[in-house]
Amino acid sequence: MSPRELASVADLGGTEFRHEPVLLHQVADWLALPDGGVFVDFTVGGGGHLARIAEISSPETELYGCDRDEAALAATRSRFDKISNSSTDSDSQLKELFHAPFAGCVSLLRMRNIDRIHGALFDLGVSSMQIDTPSRGFSFQADAPLDMRMDTTQAAGAAHLLNSATAGELTKIIFDYGEERRAKRVAQALVNARQERPLETTGQVRRALERELGSPNLTKTLARVFQALRIAVNDELGQLSEALPQVADMLAPGARMGIISYHSLEDRIVKRFFASRIGACVCPPRTPVCVCGARADLRILTKKPVTPNQKEISANPRSRSGKLRVAEKLSVDFRPGESA
Repeated sequence: MSPRELASVADLGGTEFRHEPVLLHQVADWLALPDGGVFVDFTVGGGGHLARIAEISSPETELYGCDRDEAALAATRSRFDKISNSSTDSDSQLKELFHAPFAGCVSLLRMRNIDRIHGALFDLGVSSMQIDTPSRGFSFQADAPLDMRMDTTQAAGAAHLLNSATAGELTKIIFDYGEERRAKRVAQALVNARQERPLETTGQVRRALERELGSPNLTKTLARVFQALRIAVNDELGQLSEALPQVADMLAPGARMGIISYHSLEDRIVKRFFASRIGACVCPPRTPVCVCGARADLRILTKKPVTPNQKEISANPRSRSGKLRVAEKLSVDFRPGESA
């Protein structure tokens, strides 16, 4: 699994979490705004990246944060309240926090007449704040309700999905989103288990798979299955694919966007999107005419993704799979075959 943060500084649900954002200083080095402007963190979490951006950017920088998780927004508010109490300028920089998915955040920004942004960050995946709260149902380490909703106002969670999807639908979800080679067998085990009793807890899922698959490599399979269910419940890949072009269109010339991904599915979407915006055609090889609409309005600044060093991985093992990719908006755009 792939967290955005080790934890939150806020006391949420009676549990206080430490906060350790992944690639904190690297993100700030690439995305800080020394000359000011509008910066948007589309996955604000506990506000760690946003606070660091505020710390090293111009005091005129306007900060906005977005998250589907109301607990994450509460953590960010708590963090900036503490910053305000320490008499820095960062409190006045935080203009607004939005409870919305990526694309919804874009719409809310435009409703406030913000048509150009100068820095943007996506820190994808699930946060440790979510994993380490058993009642959220993101982890198989504790027996808890099958939830997995990042936005707890969303109607249906993982239990509804597991009890309503066909074996074929579950197989596709587990194979596509979990990259689990035994997807068909896993899906059938879950269908068999729900025929005895509706699947309502993470423990039931674990026991159903343990009964069918045995203990060897069970932990890795559970991790893939829980990742797949989480992605499906929250439409994570669909949200990302929808939002990236919208955010890129909002970037001012010279503005940068950074994206931290944690598994190959996310990273593939990011790489494909960047390729399409640097003028590289991403149509299937046998397509006779380019139909993908590739145009060059970005340039990639990170030829290879930025990854955590060993010191960070030792301090926060969950950061080990993080990959930061950064692109910058060009002043003009052109399509393949045209001159820049």
